[in-house]
Amino acid sequence: MRRTAFISTVSALALFAAGSAMAQDATPLRIGQAVSGVLTAEDTKVDSEELGQFVYDTYSVQARAGQRIEVTMRSDAFDAYLEAYHGSDEGDALASDDDGLGEGTNSRLRFTANENGTYIIRARSLGGLEGGDYTIQATDRGAAPRAPRPTGIRLGQTLDGAIGDRSPVEEDGQYGEYTYNGYGFRAREGERVVITLNSDDFDPIVRVGRMGRGGGFEELAQNDDGPEGLNSRLVFTAPSSGEYVIRASPLDGETHGDYEVGLAEGPPPLATRPIAIGDTVEGSLEASDGANDSGQRADAYAFTGTAGQRIVVTMSSDAFDTYLELFADNAEGRYSLDTDDDGAGEGTNSRLTFTLSEDGPYVIEARAFGGEGDGAYTLTFAEAPPLPAPIALTFGETVQGEIVDEDPRDDENRGFDAYSFTGVAGNRIQLTMRSGDFDTYLQIGSPEGEFYALSSDDDGLGEGTDSRLNYILPNDGTFIVRASPLYADADGLYSLELTDRGPQPLPGSILVGATARGTLTDEDAIADDGSFYDAYKISVKAGDKLRLTMVSNEFDAFIDVGQEDESGLFTSVVSDDDSLSDTHAKLDWAVEEEGDYIIRARSFASGQEGAYALTVEHKE
Repeated sequence: MRRTAFISTVSALALFAAGSAMAQDATPLRIGQAVSGVLTAEDTKVDSEELGQFVYDTYSVQARAGQRIEVTMRSDAFDAYLEAYHGSDEGDALASDDDGLGEGTNSRLRFTANENGTYIIRARSLGGLEGGDYTIQATDRGAAPRAPRPTGIRLGQTLDGAIGDRSPVEEDGQYGEYTYNGYGFRAREGERVVITLNSDDFDPIVRVGRMGRGGGFEELAQNDDGPEGLNSRLVFTAPSSGEYVIRASPLDGETHGDYEVGLAEGPPPLATRPIAIGDTVEGSLEASDGANDSGQRADAYAFTGTAGQRIVVTMSSDAFDTYLELFADNAEGRYSLDTDDDGAGEGTNSRLTFTLSEDGPYVIEARAFGGEGDGAYTLTFAEAPPLPAPIALTFGETVQGEIVDEDPRDDENRGFDAYSFTGVAGNRIQLTMRSGDFDTYLQIGSPEGEFYALSSDDDGLGEGTDSRLNYILPNDGTFIVRASPLYADADGLYSLELTDRGPQPLPGSILVGATARGTLTDEDAIADDGSFYDAYKISVKAGDKLRLTMVSNEFDAFIDVGQEDESGLFTSVVSDDDSLSDTHAKLDWAVEEEGDYIIRARSFASGQEGAYALTVEHKE
């Protein structure tokens, strides 16, 4: 990881951990300082199911309570993305931004420090392991203009309003700037109110909060879409007695138009009833039920769980489309852990499987997927047996297996068999799964914690419903493979083969005026999206004008030209899919910087193979 300040030079230790970087590992970034940096494969890397893969650098900013900070990040090499955290980059971000600078893919992040201390800035790519140069700068935005005094609104009152040119703008929102109108009301501790925001002119979002120190708005809750349609409905419980502010805003932050905002007495709190492992409940959703914080009719069931416990909740109904949500319910409040709509694989019935991460109280919420829901349902609560130890899988080995009713089930209610193998960072592995009984599905993941897929494949073998998963191992160690049907109601025999393809092949070379003829196979290098490619090195000068064409009658051709850093991280400069014809590529390239470049002759889609011809020539 290299960073160079405009005034002085700074450096930081490269981290290889796939986790968070604590404050002591971050490079200090002073207010007013501009720093240049480079994202490389040696920077901290994240590889998760929710966020995908990306690399990032971390910076620490010292701020005072109430201080308004702006951080900008510019790059011509990748789509910039910024995140701000308090103390360390663990937990949820205080704020994040993708393209807020209004300059294409550059970022501008604004946040207000809620207390004195250290704030961590993640400077990263939006997605993927692409890297390159960037600049980052932190500035003090000065004191905020005071928000206009909110219009008063009373319980039981509905007011008409409009978002327009004279509406105030919140510049420090967690998800960027937004235009709003404010409404004030008083509430007692524990009082529940319903806030509605309806509009035919825009998709509304309603926020409720308090005005904090220095006049800043402290958001406590929000709702975008209520039980029906795009209009907003928020059930809010006041945490203490005092003044509260409603903000009426368009979801995109800028659309103008009319709306109607209302404040009414809230429904009774959602009462919870105890439930124990092994229970089956015959319940009913009806008008007398309480409502959750989104205003949806629901029943709630409470239980105490233990860390590592795998629970299975099912909900079935002939009267409505069922929906399950699991919450942790501890001293920090109630927050959602997982949801399921149709996981039972039986039409509109639900099945939620989850491994609890800690001891403590939990709540299951049973409701309808859409609308209020009305009618009888059956809820079951069970403990899934511990997952069996994965079966060791050897490179070059083909195993025969069978998916049966007794197999463990994943979150989609698919039966699966688990296998493990040990590999070396940078090596390419290939998994092939065949079955005459069902549509196969392969996943590869980490053995640490709850399983999540690092990569997956459905029909990559190109032979109907069989799977072939190609993957470059991100680190040394053990990996878990899940072999399963694509759908929940399938079972039967299958075969599974694991192949070690070794490290990525070194690029060949090509000269201007030459044509390279090759064949893409599963022995070739693998791109991040699983497509095969052949790599050719070419040396060019600034100002060269080249035309690259790639023709294949067996797959959709794709040309990708870029550079690799010392760690092998590839940064694309120019690319083309079908400028020559529907499946043939043509790329006219005006070279801006002298150097060695890599031409990747590849398929547009993953898993495609076949012969091709690549030509590089001068363009007049």
